[in-house]
Amino acid sequence: MNIHAAFCHRAAVPRSPPSRLPERPSAGRTTGARPATRRSLRACAEARGRRFPFRPCRGSVNMAAAPGGRPRCLLWAAVVAHVVASGAGFVEDLDESFKENRKDDIWLVDFYAPWCGHCKKLEPVWNEVGIEMRNMGSPVKVGKMDATSFSSIASEFGVRGYPTIKLLKGDLAYNYRGPRTKDDIIEFANRVAGPLIRPLPSQHMFEHVQKRHRVLFVYVGGESPLKEKYIEVASELIVYTYFFSASEDVLPEYVTLPELPAVMVFKDGTYFVYDEYEDGDLSSWINRERFQGYLHVDGFTLYELGDTGKLVAIAVIDDKNSSVEHTRLKSIIQEVARDYRDHFHRDFQFGHMDGNDYINSLLMDDLTIPTIVVLNTSNQQYFLPDRHIESTEDMVQFINNILDGTAEAQGGDGLLQRIKRIIYDAKSTIVSVFKSSPLLGCFLFGLPLGVISIMCYGICTADTEGEVFEHEGAKKESGDRELTDEGSEEEQEEEKNGKYTELSDGELKQKDIMEKKKD
Repeated sequence: MNIHAAFCHRAAVPRSPPSRLPERPSAGRTTGARPATRRSLRACAEARGRRFPFRPCRGSVNMAAAPGGRPRCLLWAAVVAHVVASGAGFVEDLDESFKENRKDDIWLVDFYAPWCGHCKKLEPVWNEVGIEMRNMGSPVKVGKMDATSFSSIASEFGVRGYPTIKLLKGDLAYNYRGPRTKDDIIEFANRVAGPLIRPLPSQHMFEHVQKRHRVLFVYVGGESPLKEKYIEVASELIVYTYFFSASEDVLPEYVTLPELPAVMVFKDGTYFVYDEYEDGDLSSWINRERFQGYLHVDGFTLYELGDTGKLVAIAVIDDKNSSVEHTRLKSIIQEVARDYRDHFHRDFQFGHMDGNDYINSLLMDDLTIPTIVVLNTSNQQYFLPDRHIESTEDMVQFINNILDGTAEAQGGDGLLQRIKRIIYDAKSTIVSVFKSSPLLGCFLFGLPLGVISIMCYGICTADTEGEVFEHEGAKKESGDRELTDEGSEEEQEEEKNGKYTELSDGELKQKDIMEKKKD
């Protein structure tokens, strides 16, 4: 049953008029009286020894609108549950046959593991993506595959973690690395599934696209080696941004180009032209320029900025705090990003971060906010100003000190820092477990410690008993040696008996000789 049919079915349900509730004999009520209120209904139910069967909806008078006396609230809940559950119908469960049939279509696939908590969290979002893509009439089909059951197919697509989202287009597979929200995933699918280079035929279309996208790259000119390189880079970086092509007469009037062909980026209310001699490789330039000059930085954005090779200058503030100090530091960073772009844009990315929890875990240090920190994401070093930043000039001086090497770098990826990171992560994990669930923490960490203690006690006890047994064995061995040297009592008695036997035989011989002589 679809949504429309469900509501039609609800509208067709026969309802009792509000003034004619089912007649049931109860105390204080006569036939023809006014409809029972919520209090009188509860009194009637309690008089029968039963509890009130449901909690009526606010503002609702007729509580027996559904067949069988079910309230409208329960019917609404059933409709909503049906709509949510039906989302799974727009997501196909894929099996081994997918490998052979996939090339005829464009697929957006979630590779998951049944035991993965992040996968379970993504599941309702993924169902919403399936519904939205189907309603939009998108050519992209949405599916999901249990990567543990079909590990060979998952390995072929390079799945190394769960969940992994990929868009499969012909022989190409594009990884999704953005936030796991419905809008971001759909925007990624539409961007990658569409044309690699989108043409802009008119100024009106150019203005429309410029309003929709904060950052867009445009190739201007005819066929050239630069265009071939542009297409090659677009096939690699389409997962991050849009690529367009246009003729020179389509560009706004304020745009001036030194030569054609050219590659441009429009962002921050202006434009910048790629210069091969100053900007280096086209792919590296596009990768650096795909972000706005000033960003709201979070953990995911900071991870993405690591691919640019830039230092990240962040004002760590509290967005909910409107004090002068918080506002001033944010404004200083914005002014430097805008007014000193030509000086620092190749080496620095600017932004602000809300709260210091993430930055503290990253630096393994407790930073008090508001403050400014500069991160080197390539080697995990960071820089803190040696004095209070009061103005834009102070911030510019701080950045210049970093560039000329006079600013002291902290952190890093050395051996001591790695050991410190292991200890810090272990401590943070233990503390978070005990804070969230003390009983679970006692079980997880107390049980292993108890087992280890018992094992250590057993080992120590075994060593002590071994020494006692060894001492007793040594004494016994020495006693055996004495008995061996002197002979046992039985052996001594046998020797005596042997001597007596020898003497008796001699005496007998002498007696025989004496008797012969007598004869």
